[in-house]
Order: sequence, then structure tokens, then C-alpha cells
Amino acid sequence: MPFWYGADYNAEQWPAETHEEDVRLMLEANVTVATVAVFAWSLLEPSDGEFEFEWLDRIIDRLYEAGIGVDLATSTATPPNWLSLQHPDTLLVDEWGHVLSPGSRQHVNPSSATYRRYATRLVRRLAERYGQHPGVVAWHVGNEFGNDNPRDYGDESAAVFRQWLEGKYGSIEVLNARWGTTFWSQRYRSFEEVLPPRAAPTFHNPAHLLDYERFSSDALLSAYRAEADVLRELSPGVPVTTNFMGFFRPADYWAWSREVDFISDDSYPDPAVEDSWMDAAMQRDLMRSLGGGRPWVLMEQSTSAVNWRPLNAPKRPGQMRALSYQAVARGADGIMFFQWRQSQRGGEKFHSAMVPAAGTDSRIWREVVELGRELRELEPSVLGTKTESSGVAIVIDWDSWWSAEQPSTPARLDYIDAVRSWHHALLNLGVTTDFVHVDSDLSAYDLVVAPMLFVADESTLARFDSFVERGGTLLVTALTGVTDADAAFHRGGPLGSLAATLGVRVEEYAPHDPTESVSVEGGVTFSTRHWAEVVHAEGAEVLATFRGGLADGGPALTRKRNRTGSAWYLAADATEAAARAVLNLILNTAPNPVIHTDPALPSGVEEVRRGTLTFLISHRPDTVRVARSGYDVLADTAVDEIVLEAHGVAILAAQSNTPD
Repeated sequence: MPFWYGADYNAEQWPAETHEEDVRLMLEANVTVATVAVFAWSLLEPSDGEFEFEWLDRIIDRLYEAGIGVDLATSTATPPNWLSLQHPDTLLVDEWGHVLSPGSRQHVNPSSATYRRYATRLVRRLAERYGQHPGVVAWHVGNEFGNDNPRDYGDESAAVFRQWLEGKYGSIEVLNARWGTTFWSQRYRSFEEVLPPRAAPTFHNPAHLLDYERFSSDALLSAYRAEADVLRELSPGVPVTTNFMGFFRPADYWAWSREVDFISDDSYPDPAVEDSWMDAAMQRDLMRSLGGGRPWVLMEQSTSAVNWRPLNAPKRPGQMRALSYQAVARGADGIMFFQWRQSQRGGEKFHSAMVPAAGTDSRIWREVVELGRELRELEPSVLGTKTESSGVAIVIDWDSWWSAEQPSTPARLDYIDAVRSWHHALLNLGVTTDFVHVDSDLSAYDLVVAPMLFVADESTLARFDSFVERGGTLLVTALTGVTDADAAFHRGGPLGSLAATLGVRVEEYAPHDPTESVSVEGGVTFSTRHWAEVVHAEGAEVLATFRGGLADGGPALTRKRNRTGSAWYLAADATEAAARAVLNLILNTAPNPVIHTDPALPSGVEEVRRGTLTFLISHRPDTVRVARSGYDVLADTAVDEIVLEAHGVAILAAQSNTPD
């Protein structure tokens, strides 16, 4: 399979004469793959059981004859109006009991048996017709699962939820015990009494909420799997995927990653936000990590502006190219866009495209063509290679995300903000970071950071302890190990058995108003935002203490050495700058530091190694110089210093690849 370069091709929006021009322009832009028929159900099946494929035949054949691969979508993301009107049981129900109308997209309950029946029937017909077509290089199931229908609260979902619970717990007595339903007289006599956590007068049972999040992610995944099973039966050997959406709260992508043949992702950093490139880097690292380090595909990005923000800023000249190369550097074997040709009508007509509404005499088109040319030339050196790990991992866990952001917690918590601080700090230190699941093998890493790992069962805590015993450096932050997997406090208090590994005891949480002056002082110094804890050192060294607030004078940052390993605990929240200070202290005092950092990189510039290539990418609006030398494969010249123009990119070949 070649390096993917292309877009969603919604050919059905355009007359036949435009299709000829499309293929000509795709070849000019070096397009290799087009995603076809993402939202075409109403054209493929205009009436119940009446299928029309001839138009799609022509599109697929035309692309194939031009040497352009087809990523064929199943078209199930938006059911046609006739299905919604004939079968209103398929429609989405919100937590207040409102039935949401069609007329938009994803207006469907993923647990609806009726929807599943019609969706898999369509997929079967598609697979029977195109499953062996030589032009179909991949199957694209649905589209952005859960983006517009993340949770359903209707009666059918309630019934499926009960089945899910019975499969998990076996008996209602076990559910009552693990949910703690004696609180507020919530005890159930049978599974039939359990409802989704619909709108209620006050707080729901936290275990109930957590299980509904898990169930809802599984319900979306089950809808995906129903289609994927048909495709694998009728189209063996053709890879199957669906497009993820970065850090997407409603779907536990660790579970989803096991169900796709390759990871693909949609990413839309905001050009108006100066540091949005850092969030994009974090998202790329997640996608690479979900695939176990294997190459992935950037399935959607924009060439310029999107259409759905309060202010839809365009990308500056070179910015699309820089963000594309960021994805390549961090493991992508494909750069795709939404969409190929900018729509004339509909809710996304203001969304930019490879062929803009202004036509080909435009900045966007010239950038599209140039990037396609470069990627085609770069393909032999990149395709299939892996991004180099720095030996650092951050633990990310959807259970913790869901639990930390429930109501009735000590403060309004933002789980991804906590993760972001640590990833961005490592990024600014020049460290390429992996993400790991709580069950991952940690032996490949020298440093593991667990930020706000709110939910941690004993097996996870034991895995962290073993990591330290084997010589690893572990950094645990505030609000880790708050509950077990059933949303219950650990009997020994916060951190559970990990408290012994860390050599600390957390007596009390002490959140404070952001206007109150509470700081961390000592080995590192910074102001907290709203979080501190009353901590006692029980075997750990105290490296910094709190000043101000209830925790005044108490430990804020501790370290417990264990032979060659060490376990650190930070009892405060941290901005990116604070996280960087803590990481510098850890890396500078590690017994055998093997983690390469380069804080001397200019701000707004990232350096990533993939295979034999080193990528230097500037996200700055000005020219910057970087002290690197080598052979720049894009410029096709040897350089003694890298000069990056605004949003500039340089790719250096390893010495063995340097031309004479």
C-alpha cells in the first residue's frame, strides 16, 4: 500500500462532468487514496430494500483506472429519512426523554436492533459488490462513531444496558454490593429495575454513572463490530478501520484499538490558538500508541478553516504543511483531508477542502499540490518505519477520565488538562512520549508518569510497584488511586497499596479557591491552581513543601528510592511550566539517566526521529535557526545550520543515507 494522500471524495454532490476534472486534479496533486461514500446511504438505498450501485460503480472504477485507491465507507453514519420515519425506534433519546429528530447526522441510537439490521444489510450488499474489487484498498466503517450520538437513554438502550450489567456482574446481589446501593436506598431487586442514569433531582450513584459510560462506549463499539464482521467475512484481506477523534471522551479507544486493522484519526487543531500544535502533537502520540507503535493514518484534517467554531480562523501559509509533517514524524503513513472539493451546499460548505471554492488558482491548491509532490518523493524513506521512543510514557485511562469528571467530587476536575500539562512539558523538553494503558507492559520505559489516575485497581497499583522494583522511575500526581474500578474508595485511603511504594500517606484533600495563594517551594517552586493535599511522608524524602492553605508546611513533592528505582509523588496540580520543573528535577537526579532531552530547542519547534530521518518542524510565525547539520532531504542539500521560515520544515537524513 502506498503512502496515503487524499481526502473524503463526496462525488455524489457533483455532476458527472466534474468527476473527470476531479480525477485529473487528483493526479496533479499526487493523490493516492480517496475515501468514498461516507454519507451516501440515501443514494445507495433510496427506498427500503431498493439499492442503486451503478453511480458508485462508475466512481470506483474511474478512480481505480487512474491508479487511485478507494477507502470505501459503509455509509451508515447517517441513516436516510425513510428509515427514521418508518422506524422512529432508531432515533436518539436524550437524558430528559426527548426524541431527537433526523435532518442532521448520526441521528440514531447505536443499540437499536432495527438500525443494526438495516445497517448490516447495506454493508453486506456493499461487501458482496465491492469486497473483491481491486481498487478497494480499505473499508471505512461508519464515520466518527459517537461524535453526535455519544449516549442514548431510551428504553431500548436501557434493555441492552441491563443485559450488559448481567453479563458483567452475574447476579443483582453482586451488582448491589459493588455499586454500594445501600446508600440512599438505591438497592435493586432485579436487573429489570435498573435504568440508564437519566435526568434526576441530584447526584447519581458514581458506580452507576461509570458503568453507563463503559456500556455506552461498548454500545458504539458493538455497532462498529457488527459492520466489521460482515466485511471480514465477505472481503477477507482488505483492512477495516474507522476514524477516531483524538482525545474523545465518549469512546475508550484502548478497547477500540483492538478492533481496527490500522488506527486512523481526525484532527483539527485551531489555527487561532498559538499552542494548538502541542495538542496536535499529543493527539498524534496517542494514535501511534493506540496502534502499539505501528504506522497510522491521519484520516481527516483541514487544508485551512473549518466551519464549526465560533471563529473559524484559516491556517496561515505553510501551517497545513507543518501540521501534516508533524503527523508523519509522529508515525502517520497517510495524510488525508476533509474533503476533496469544497461543497456548494449543506452544513459544511464553509469547511475548507483540497480543491477550494475559489478553484485551483489559489494558495490552498498550490500548497496541496506541493505537499503531495513532497510526500511522494519522501515515501520510500518513511513508509512503514517507526517513530523513535524516548523511553517515557504517560498513563491514560478512560475510566479515570469518566470518574474524575463526575459531579460530587472535591473540585471541578479536568482530566485531559492534567494529562496535557505533562505531555506538553515533555514536548518542550524535546521528549517524544508514548501513552500506555493501565495494563500495559512498562518494561520498555525508563520513566512513567501517571497523572490523575483517578481509578486504579490493585493489579494496576501492583504493576507500578513492580516497575519501580525493576529500576524504573515512576511519577504519580495528585488524585491518583482515589477509587477502585467500582468507584469505591480504597480501604487504606487514597493511593491504596501504592502509598507504600511512594512512601506517603494522604490524609486529606485540600482544594482551594484559585485566588488563594498556595505554592510549592523547595526543589521546585510554583503556584498551585486549586489543588493541594495534606500528605505525610512515611519513608519518602520530602523535596518540596506547601506554603499557604490547609497543607501549609506539609510535603508537596516526595521521592522514595528503591534500589535502582524511584517513586515520586506530586500532591498538587501543575501547569505545563510546573510540570517541566518537576520533570527537570527528576531527570537530573535519576541514577542512570538515559532519557535524551533537548530543552535548547527554540520554543515552537519540535524535533522527532522516525526511522532514519529527523524531522524539525516550526510552528512559529517567524524565521528561526536551529543548530543542526546534515542532509536536508526536502531541500536536497547539505546544511550546516537549519533555517526554518515561518511554519517551516526540514527533514535530515541519517549519515548513512546522505548522498555523496
